[in-house]
Amino acid sequence: METERSFLEYLHSFSETRSPINFMLIYDNLDRFFDGALVTLQLTFLALLVGGLIAVPLAIARAYRKPFLNPIIRAYTYVFCGTPLLVQVYLFYFGLGQFQSVQESFLWDRVLSSPWWCVLIAFTLNTAAYTTEFLRGAIETTPHGEIEAAKACGMSPVTRMRIVVLPNAFRRALPAYSNEVIFTLHGSVIASTVTLQDLLGVGRWLNGRYYLAYEGFLTAMLFYMAIVFLISFAFRLAERKFLGHLRPRETPKPKTAPALA
Repeated sequence: METERSFLEYLHSFSETRSPINFMLIYDNLDRFFDGALVTLQLTFLALLVGGLIAVPLAIARAYRKPFLNPIIRAYTYVFCGTPLLVQVYLFYFGLGQFQSVQESFLWDRVLSSPWWCVLIAFTLNTAAYTTEFLRGAIETTPHGEIEAAKACGMSPVTRMRIVVLPNAFRRALPAYSNEVIFTLHGSVIASTVTLQDLLGVGRWLNGRYYLAYEGFLTAMLFYMAIVFLISFAFRLAERKFLGHLRPRETPKPKTAPALA
């Protein structure tokens, strides 16, 4: 027991005086970084889930040029894709509270006064706008022959959309959607600007409390890299499963007849 205690004291002394990085301080605060990672993952994947559900009907309406809905959806995607995510978060968190009608509504105490909900709403609407646009492109580029074959089988428009068009579009949108997932994860660092203790927020807290230069940011960076690696690996497996039939295959070499003696 004494040997273990002395070894830990030596590690702390070495980390504080000789090491360029105070790794023992990082180790002592790892639980905070895991809590911050949980906040980051909750915001990211809830926004992706709800935003994806919103994007599917909007993409269908955009792809089929619905007369009334298409201009409205196009304006929505233009606003959220054409403005920085930080501005959108600030508008929800700081801007809505300036209206007396919002403060007197039932949503103020339950939702809009909370930074977590404001960030989630901004992230959801932002990722829904981006997902709508690239899913619209995937729907529009569905092979015409598959649609004609579905019509020849007597499928209704709803059945064609459910069985042919959407599964085809989802498969081909996988590479673009993997980028959107990673971009949303990276964009989640904005949550720390409105008092949420996500990964970057914990890194800022560590640096500010102990007057450090980069230990907190370096630890947050390693966490982000690990999460991105897992996301990329999961999407590679999904692409291998759902897009394997689109890969070019090697043509078998022709068999040569044996040479006559």
